[in-house]
Amino acid sequence: MSDASFVLFLMCSVSALAGALGTVASRRPLRGAVSLLVMIIALAGLYLTLAAELLAAIQLLVYAGAVVVLFVFVIMLIGPAAETPPNPRGIMVRILSFVGMGMFTATVSFSLVDVSAQWVRRPDGFGTVEGVGSSLYTQALVPFEIISITLTVAIVGAVAVARSKTARELAEARERAAAMKAEAEAAKAAKAAKAA
Repeated sequence: MSDASFVLFLMCSVSALAGALGTVASRRPLRGAVSLLVMIIALAGLYLTLAAELLAAIQLLVYAGAVVVLFVFVIMLIGPAAETPPNPRGIMVRILSFVGMGMFTATVSFSLVDVSAQWVRRPDGFGTVEGVGSSLYTQALVPFEIISITLTVAIVGAVAVARSKTARELAEARERAAAMKAEAEAAKAAKAAKAA
């Protein structure tokens, strides 16, 4: 890894951590969504520094392009939530959690870093569409098929539940409309009988 790519790796790492902290610590939902977007873009940059171009493209298209936009739409549709005043105990819990997270990160990074270790040479086709496709359909064929079947069953189940719920709600609405119509006709007949 050259010095320039190492500096880019560090910049993307710091940006990803800052975006993740902003997502968790932000009190406003829209700022949290923007912080999540920063974290996703920085993670795509990390994938690029590791020569995984396909993962970087998927990260940007799926997460930044779809999931964050969906979050922002939901936030805009729901509207701004009333902010609660900060709790003094909550601030202390945040400080202690950040200190604990920093200690954990320092411990893990110092235990994993071996300066004398050589970088492992990545195999040809690593991170490309061809490499990912060939590994999906050779080495990971059975898990890939199990995941696809599970997702298909989940989608069919969600459609079936939504359809049965819609049919049940429609039947209940028809029953309520018929009951209201019968009550209106009974009230009309009672008025007519009273007038006569």
